[in-house]
Amino acid sequence: MPNIEITSSSGTYNVYCARGALSRAAGLVRRLSRAEGPARTFVLSSPRVWRVWGKTLRSALPGDGARHPILFNDSETVKRMATVEDITRQLVRAGADRHSIIVAVGGGVVGDVAGFVAAAYLRGVRLVHIPTTLVAQVDSSIGGKTGVNLPEGKNLVGAFYPPKLVITDFNLLSTLPHREFRSGLYEVVKYGVISDGELFEFLEKRMPALLRRDADALSYVIQHSIRVKTYVVCEDEHEGGLRQILNFGHTLGHALEAVTGYRRFLHGEAIGWGMMAATLFALATNRIREKDADRILRLIASVGPLPPLGRIEASHFRRILAGDKKARGGRVLWVLPRRVGKTEWGAEVPWPIVSKTFADLPAMAAKATGR
Repeated sequence: MPNIEITSSSGTYNVYCARGALSRAAGLVRRLSRAEGPARTFVLSSPRVWRVWGKTLRSALPGDGARHPILFNDSETVKRMATVEDITRQLVRAGADRHSIIVAVGGGVVGDVAGFVAAAYLRGVRLVHIPTTLVAQVDSSIGGKTGVNLPEGKNLVGAFYPPKLVITDFNLLSTLPHREFRSGLYEVVKYGVISDGELFEFLEKRMPALLRRDADALSYVIQHSIRVKTYVVCEDEHEGGLRQILNFGHTLGHALEAVTGYRRFLHGEAIGWGMMAATLFALATNRIREKDADRILRLIASVGPLPPLGRIEASHFRRILAGDKKARGGRVLWVLPRRVGKTEWGAEVPWPIVSKTFADLPAMAAKATGR
């Protein structure tokens, strides 16, 4: 089974990624328990994930944690402090102690919330991720970022808290709704743009196969994406420099999610719009050649149609951008592509360019799709 090792400030952990990896879960979690002392496991998941995979997970995970999971809504609208308080109180009542292991089973929302719970509960308990969406498998389960939203913006409260183990089973994607699967592909495109020209070219050639969930194509892009993220987070765990490239498309994407109340866009869809906008910002400021910008725009568009922006205007999210985690003194800092496989972080773009480009974005997206 492919095993990718990640070094963090709190030690080394492994990402086991393969079709059927879940069958190894019991042994891997038990090994973790033996290495750091006997522990009870507590499974955190969502009702919709548990309806599909609960029976499998009850037999795949050790102990009684999977027989009595803590379930919570995995929509972005409930990714907030009240949910964290509710879960931690349930852990107290269930007798979770400092030796406990929290196993997060679900997509990005479950992983972000469970990770923050693990970081905060009793000042830190062990964490295992079993990601069930493409976004979570290639991105959010790796690197230790946890957090919840505030009305003022996304992921503004959280912690860097690496897991002890990640189990990535491609089979768990088989029941993922097509829209959610496509949403995850935008994050894969991100890796090709920011760091991996080989992955980018593969996506250009094999996107139809990926949209059919071809097993070989899917295995290739998931493992490549994980390796890109592994390299970046090992070089810069706490986002002091290089790790900022992982935010390509996210500055605007998070603002779009927040300004629409986390109800119009799936995360990857908002990032798709954000990557298009960032590419056009780079073009407007002479940071990228038109040929490279066209390739990036076409690849993003090839994933499929994005939900329309509707009546959103740049003025609606200017305040949110100024409060972004990456802003400095109210100055919005962007991640912009320089060419396929290379990006610049910490870039400033004059507001008139941001505003005009956003107004032109629907027309540019339609041009990229050939409509």
